[in-house]
Parts: sequence; C-alpha cells; structure tokens
Amino acid sequence: MIKRRRATKIIATLGPSSSTPQVIESLFLAGADLFRLNFSHGTHESHAENINYIRDLSKKHAYPIGIIQDLQGPKLRVGKFQDGSTLLSLGQEFFFDLSDTLGDHTRVTLPHPEIFEAVSPGQALLLNDGCLRVRVMEKTPGRLKTIVEVGGKLSDRKGVNVPDAYLSLSSLTPKDHKDLEFGLNMGVDWVALSFVQRPEDVLEAKDIIAGRAKIASKIEKPQAIDFLQEITAASDALMVARGDLGVELPPEDVPPLQKRIINVCRGQAKPVIVATQMLESMVSAPTPTRAEASDVAHAVYEGVDAVMLSAESASGQFPQEAVSMMSRIVEKVESDPLYLEYRDSERLSVSTSPSSAITAAARQVSHAISAKAIVTLTLSGSTTFRAASERPQSWILALTPKEKVAHQLTLAWGVFPEITKEINSFSQMVETTSEVLTRRLIAKEGDHVVITAGGSFMTHASQELYTTGTTRLLRILIVGERD
Repeated sequence: MIKRRRATKIIATLGPSSSTPQVIESLFLAGADLFRLNFSHGTHESHAENINYIRDLSKKHAYPIGIIQDLQGPKLRVGKFQDGSTLLSLGQEFFFDLSDTLGDHTRVTLPHPEIFEAVSPGQALLLNDGCLRVRVMEKTPGRLKTIVEVGGKLSDRKGVNVPDAYLSLSSLTPKDHKDLEFGLNMGVDWVALSFVQRPEDVLEAKDIIAGRAKIASKIEKPQAIDFLQEITAASDALMVARGDLGVELPPEDVPPLQKRIINVCRGQAKPVIVATQMLESMVSAPTPTRAEASDVAHAVYEGVDAVMLSAESASGQFPQEAVSMMSRIVEKVESDPLYLEYRDSERLSVSTSPSSAITAAARQVSHAISAKAIVTLTLSGSTTFRAASERPQSWILALTPKEKVAHQLTLAWGVFPEITKEINSFSQMVETTSEVLTRRLIAKEGDHVVITAGGSFMTHASQELYTTGTTRLLRILIVGERD
C-alpha cells in the first residue's frame, strides 16, 4: 500500500537515466506523483514505452499516476558559421539577416522573419541562453544592425531570445502538432504548452485537444505576464518555467514573479507548478546544496501544488536520490508550524458562485469538527480542484468513476485520487467512502469526514449524484456509519 503523507506533489522528468521499468518504479516509490515526458528530446517510440511502463506501474500498485507531455514549442536559433563559430567582442557591430550563406565574424543568418518584424531599434537580442547580448541599432528589410553589449563565443545553431517584443508565432509548431496527436492518442493526462504569450495561444491548443487532456501553460515569456489573469483563466494549470523566464528577465525579477503567478493560480483555483534547477547540483552529486534545499522549501511555503525535477531525474546520476530528497524537504516544510500558519492565514476571497461557497464551507466545517478528510465526488475534477485551492487542514480524497480524471487530479495539492464505480445513492456513497478511507489509512471507523459532491444529491439510486462542473452537496459523515 502506497502511503503518501505530504500535500505538495512531485513531478519527475524521465530521460536517459530513468527510462526503464525498474528506475521508474523506484522514482514512484521514492515519491514521484507524476512523470513528465520532455518532447524536446526522445522519440515517439521511447515515449510510448515510458507511458506504457507508467500505466502498468499504476495498475500494479492500484494508485493513479499522472503523465505530463511537455511540448517543445518554437525554437529560435541563429544559422551556421563558416568555421562553426565566431567571437563577438564588446562594442563590435554585428549583423543578422535572412541570407542562406554561412556566417562569419561580421554576420549570421537569423532564419525567423517574425523577429525582423517584431523588433525595433533599441531592443535587445539575447544569444546562447542569455550569455551574449546585442542591441539593435538599425533595422532594414531582412537585416538588423546590432552592437555587442556582452561578448563571447557564438556557435552554430545557438538559441535566440527576444525579451522585449511580442512575436507573431503560434505556440504549436508542425512538430508539436505531430507530438500532440501522438500524446493524446497515448492518453497523456496533461499537456505542458511552451512559448505561451497570450491567452489565444492556449485557446488554439485547447481547440485541438478538445478535452482529451488538461493544459498546463508554461510561463516562460515576459509577454505572458501582461496577460497573466487571462492565460490562467484559459488554462487548467500553470508552470513557472524559471529557466527560460530567467533568461529573458533579470534574475532579481523572477522570485517576485513566481510569487505573483502562484497567487493568481490560487485565486482562480488552478494548480501551479514550480520548475527548473530546483536540485540542479544533484545531476552529478548525491546531495543538493543548502541553497537548493531552501529553494524547494520556499516554493512549498508559497503554497505551490507541485515542484518539478528536470535534469536531476532525466539525465542525472542520482535520479532516485533526487526524488527522495525533494520528498523529504517537502515533508519537513509541511510539518513546520510556521508553514501551517502561512497555509491557514492565506485565505482566498470566496467567489459568489454556489460551488465555490460550498467548497469554502467544506474547509471551515472540516476544521471545526477536526475532520480526517474532505471527500469530493467528481466527474470532471472541478469540485476537487476547488477543494485543493482552499488548502484545508484535512486530506482530500477524490472519488471519481473516470480514470482520466483520477490521473489528472494527481497534480492537485493534498489530493488522493481514487477510481471507483459510479455512485448513485447515499448508501453507496457511505459504503464506498468508508472503504477507501480505511484502506488508504486516511481515517478509521468513527472518524468524521466532510463530503462534497457535484450536482444535486437524490435519495433514489436511479438518479445521478453528479453534474459535471458543479458542487451542490455538503454532508458530514462518520466513517463506518450506516444511514
């Protein structure tokens, strides 16, 4: 029996170091709640094998495990050089153009017309993950004259970032379209959408996905911050992609933005993930730095739903140790009285909708009676995501007849998803709830729990308990009680 005793979830990225059934199971047992498949790397065949391994593992342990497909998105790169690279010197003039010829010490191809359309004199271009910086001095059709402000070696196909301009690029490239269709056919639970700049980017992906998976928009472009509320509303979750965000913004801007993104997600009852370089030194070392441990802890104190490992579990030498360490840090923070004070003091304003009011009431009631759990009965997951956003003191047990929904709810803070048969009567609800709570060691006979359910509850077994997307029922139950 898998027994998790922390509310914040852990996402582990799979890669060369962790793409065998044995290692994937070891990461799950060490604490991974979801697995991320990075479609910037790997093949459809290798990703299919990992998806099958995860689904088999979920069945073996009778425990839902989430799968996140992370799409690559547009990649902006310079062309190639005659000698493979050139050295840019401080104050040097350097040109970018659309020519097909190999670059030299004075110019290089920039095969992205969208950049030429978007930038203006005075704006900066960042090269090689922000290690080099040039500023646009003049702009003519298909040609940019720049001056080097931070020099260094520029090699073939190095990346380009344009922090100060909105680019008329779709978040989905032709490669992404193929990858997305593959992932949806394989049954991924979440799609992480890269290069999101405006809510329209999310809506485009949502039209294609058509409810087959939920969308986690990656906040990695400064332009997305201008539309943060709208992007959050269009998405099912957000990911704070601090790596790319930190390339295009000064490092000191990222921590307050992380806090702002978390607060916006909490306010809209949407899960939020903090990612990138959380335990980076564990790629090559069995223990993290103290600063990295503090970074993970800080995200937990801020109230995130999930923290994510990237290279640490995908290509590092100590993937299992990284997951175990992250789990221990999270558990330590969540047992800190100061964390409990933060969690209880950061109350959200209650929405005027009946569903949100009932969810807020469930939290208050569970606290008043020291309930062991809040039990949510849900078809779409919305009831449970709202309950998680309230950050109650009790565990949240989500009962759903939909396997996909159970896998998606693995991302939600404090939630234990359970796949059940469809529940159509109160007696069936009582029986199922009591059995799952005791089997999962969440509560025992005689304990109080609070139940919320979607839709209007009817006493007749032939009538449904759920209505998708609504929360209408609140009930106190004594475990083992027969009504």
